[in-house]
Amino acid sequence: MKRDILNACLIGTIFLGAVSFAGPDQGQTDPNSLVKLQDYLRYAALHNAGLKSSFEQWKAAVEAVPQARALPDPRFTYGYFIEEVETRVGPQQHRFGITQIFPWFGKIEARTDAAAAAAKAARKRYEGEKLKLFFEVKKTFYEYAYLAEAVAIARENLELVKRFEEVARAKYVTSAAGHPDVIRAQVELATIEERLKALEELRQPIVAQLSAILNRDNSGMLPWPDREKFQAVAVDRKWVVGRLRAQNPQLQALDFELESARSRLELAKKRSYPDFGLGVDWIQTGSAVSSGVPGSGADPVVLMFSLNLPIWRQSYEAARSQARAQVRQKSQQKRDLENTIVARSERVLYEFEDSARKVNLYRNVLIPKAEELLGASETAYKAGSIDFLSLIDAQRKLLQYGLLHQRAVADNAQRLAELEMLTGEQVPQLQMKTVND
Repeated sequence: MKRDILNACLIGTIFLGAVSFAGPDQGQTDPNSLVKLQDYLRYAALHNAGLKSSFEQWKAAVEAVPQARALPDPRFTYGYFIEEVETRVGPQQHRFGITQIFPWFGKIEARTDAAAAAAKAARKRYEGEKLKLFFEVKKTFYEYAYLAEAVAIARENLELVKRFEEVARAKYVTSAAGHPDVIRAQVELATIEERLKALEELRQPIVAQLSAILNRDNSGMLPWPDREKFQAVAVDRKWVVGRLRAQNPQLQALDFELESARSRLELAKKRSYPDFGLGVDWIQTGSAVSSGVPGSGADPVVLMFSLNLPIWRQSYEAARSQARAQVRQKSQQKRDLENTIVARSERVLYEFEDSARKVNLYRNVLIPKAEELLGASETAYKAGSIDFLSLIDAQRKLLQYGLLHQRAVADNAQRLAELEMLTGEQVPQLQMKTVND
């Protein structure tokens, strides 16, 4: 028990361990120059207000342990004899007493166990908040990275359609194509420009969301994230489900809360046992009226013993029933949360694997075919063998597949981050293939 309490009190060491990857310059990170995911995680771990709040809640729970372990304060009493009591050895004038109450055997231990388990639960909730924070950072970071890729793809397609417009104009001048082709090119240009503008304006709300997570002053625009290589990873479903049951901080917190509730039940059972007190009274006595009296002016000392009388049985039984209900409530709450987390992990695993299949489909099949189709369509249009609508349709497919590819890449990274949050650690990779996007 003492070892557990000491472990729970190692606040500073564990808090620093949460951000130990930050390195020696962790305090000098410029919030306006964050470009890498690790930079975001480092800054969030050091500055996020919600994580700091959770840490203080844990710290407050730890401080309850020594309070639960302590004895009640000694009680000092003083009495003044309004009318002095005359005794053989002299008149009694003042009375001083001190009493210490000792709870019944096992009460302090049960109370301390409950507080220590509550402190451990608060620690697990802090760890869960840290994992949740890191997931939110990763989720928003990957969304920001997707937006950067989407803007780049839209700009590339805008330049592509501008080139098609020039081709259509050249053919119109030579009467090889009609004026509608030029108009169609201009319509497509306006459509892509509108999509590009919408994507660029989306940057501000995403940056605002990142700023809120980082507890950063939302006065400046964050730079675009560094472009990272996509890593296709396969994960073991059985490992994920088994690990989240054993390692999920929310479930572990409920385990400790259940342990705390059981200790409170044990304490409630002992409420019907009396507490006892030991004390000493000292009576100040004056000198005897008659001289020569043996023991004249001697101050008597009285050893005191007290015992409270636990007679309100209905109250004690109600406390035991309440504690039993709390134990059952925590047990059912854990079962419900475990079912919810397992179901959520199955959905996340499906979305993770589905997004990986889509990345492979777009990268290896659809985008290369769309590029091949666009090249052939441009050549055919210049030769006059297809109309301009076919060329625009090929360009639209390339734009659509490019955006869907980057969407699948972002979804895959976000779902992997969610799995790491649920399992409480980095998911082992069964297979990995690094690919340049």
